[in-house]
Amino acid sequence: MNYLRQQLGSFMPVFRREIGAYYSTPMAYVFLAVFLLALGMFTWEASGFFDTGTADLTPFFVWHPWLYMIFLPALAMRLWADETSAGTDELLLSLPLGMPGLVLGKLLAAWSVAGVGLLLTFPMWITVNFLGEPDNAAIILTYFVSFLMAGSYLSIGAAVSALTRSQVTAFVISVVIAFIFTAAGWPLVLSGVKSIFGAGFADLVAQFSFLSHFEAAQRGVLEFRAVLFFLGFMALWTILNGLWASRHRLG
Repeated sequence: MNYLRQQLGSFMPVFRREIGAYYSTPMAYVFLAVFLLALGMFTWEASGFFDTGTADLTPFFVWHPWLYMIFLPALAMRLWADETSAGTDELLLSLPLGMPGLVLGKLLAAWSVAGVGLLLTFPMWITVNFLGEPDNAAIILTYFVSFLMAGSYLSIGAAVSALTRSQVTAFVISVVIAFIFTAAGWPLVLSGVKSIFGAGFADLVAQFSFLSHFEAAQRGVLEFRAVLFFLGFMALWTILNGLWASRHRLG
């Protein structure tokens, strides 16, 4: 118990430090403003929301994976790369702080900013209730799974950020990895994989895609395998984050 307390004891100080770093600079505000603007434009304009004739948030949720793929690596790219470029990583990692607490504190700080972004989209939910009678239980479910998916994208960005001194490099690599795990469930990609390798391999590829696991939630179906996938995905990349960040401590 004492060992666990020691390893996680750094969580709250690091969490508060990272939250302060986000909101004491324009970064969180710029992220939220641009993210909400882009999500609004794709929902109302690109999806032709008012042309569908239905009061639901399908045109809204369908864009989440693709926008997360770009915006969330941008939110996470500074978590470790900023420490390394500024030279504060050596000081931080030399302190008697548990690595799990450091990693979780940084990741959950970024995840909370993404959560605020989701909360600020609630006027869209209010709008569809004003226009009709949507399935609110399905909407709540999809918000929940979307939040888990956001954590998965952030876990990629946070882990990759621990590998490089450059925030730009961390962003580019994270977007590429995120694109792979997103596009793996894209029907165009799956049809190509199926034609070359067969249906069995295409189904296997789809199981590693964010799109595949998010699709059921958009239909109002709670699949526990999707919840387990996102939680497991975050756990894997969080472990990698800790291992990659530990290189600096060992060095």
